[in-house]
Amino acid sequence: MAGTVIVASAPWEWDEATVRVVLAADEVLAADGGANHLARIGVRPALVVGDLDSIRPQVRAWIGEDRIAPRPDQDFTDLHKTLLVAFDERGAREVTVLAATGGRLDHAVENLCVLARFADRGEVELRDRETRILAVRSRLSVATTPGQAVSLLPLGRCDRVTTVGLAWPLAGEPLDLAGRTGVSNRAVGDRIEVAVEGGTLLVFLRC
Repeated sequence: MAGTVIVASAPWEWDEATVRVVLAADEVLAADGGANHLARIGVRPALVVGDLDSIRPQVRAWIGEDRIAPRPDQDFTDLHKTLLVAFDERGAREVTVLAATGGRLDHAVENLCVLARFADRGEVELRDRETRILAVRSRLSVATTPGQAVSLLPLGRCDRVTTVGLAWPLAGEPLDLAGRTGVSNRAVGDRIEVAVEGGTLLVFLRC
């Protein structure tokens, strides 16, 4: 998935695979302190978006004020604001978000909710060095490898979930975060299909 890459500000360590994701992107944006992560690999984002309380002064000077996009609204997180810019102002269609799932647990959960909020805007995934996370409100078809770990977690409740290509398939059963979920399933082939009615489902794919 090329398109736009957004680097958020959760604790982050680069590896070869995630650096390649950034270098292959059509455009790179930083959610506030995500600019500090990008500076470590020498990549200047097209824009740094947010309330700008986390970007280091020396990094801000290196990037340049023409690439700083203040968004002081405290009703939304910096990642939410950056996704709004990506879709509404930059015309993004495919977005990969890095550095959004580590650090404080409340921030990580909020970022998973942000992923769900933007699920209908385009192709969006959160990614770390071990996992890809996608939100599904209707249908998803995604490439896998046999034996790949797959978890299905509803944000709240999903009335009906149907899957194809998993070792333990679902045939229209409900999933509920406070009840039954679908942790630690596995792919049996090179693709899985997921259909969701009545809710938002997070699909976790181990890299």
